[in-house]
Amino acid sequence: MYDEYFTVKAPAQRVLIIKKSKFISNVLPVDSFQKAEEYLDSLRKKYWDATHNVYAYTIGIDEEIQKFSDDGEPSGTAGKPILEIIKNKRLKNILIVVTRYFGGVLLGANGLIRAYSESAAEGINQAEIIKKIMYDIYEVKVDYNQLGRLQREISRNGMIIRDIDFSQHVLLNVCVPANSALNFKDFIMNITSGCAKIKWLYQVYM
Repeated sequence: MYDEYFTVKAPAQRVLIIKKSKFISNVLPVDSFQKAEEYLDSLRKKYWDATHNVYAYTIGIDEEIQKFSDDGEPSGTAGKPILEIIKNKRLKNILIVVTRYFGGVLLGANGLIRAYSESAAEGINQAEIIKKIMYDIYEVKVDYNQLGRLQREISRNGMIIRDIDFSQHVLLNVCVPANSALNFKDFIMNITSGCAKIKWLYQVYM
């Protein structure tokens, strides 16, 4: 399991005109095969009159799912170049669809590869690359008089308080980077003089 990976922050679009053809690059973060296919279907419907709707996507931290399509363009000139851009930028969980409206000028194989590669790269730049980090999520129960110091020390040591529930005791959900060298339970017990109750909940990329 990777401690971190790169993807795009949010859906984005970039339009390029290359030798009279219009290339519309849609870049989307996706975390499942189903979500990627849903986006694909919606974009095919949106651009139903386009000459080509070329795409590539990778799903999974180990890129367990990879798929691309030239959608009628000469083999190897469209979908695969987009996939190579994704890999070169080390991105995961991403779908790129490049829609082409033919403008009457043939680009040739090399011209198509350049056009689809440029469209994909420009779309990624528009979407903004972000890093997602694996965190361990812990539940920590403490008394109210311990909360102030606990909040300060957690923040000072690169952790994040995700949620606080105020009831008879204070319940905090604390996010700890999975690659942290800190022993979280010992850390909390030292701050609270052994009075805290700590429970590991799950791991998540954030």
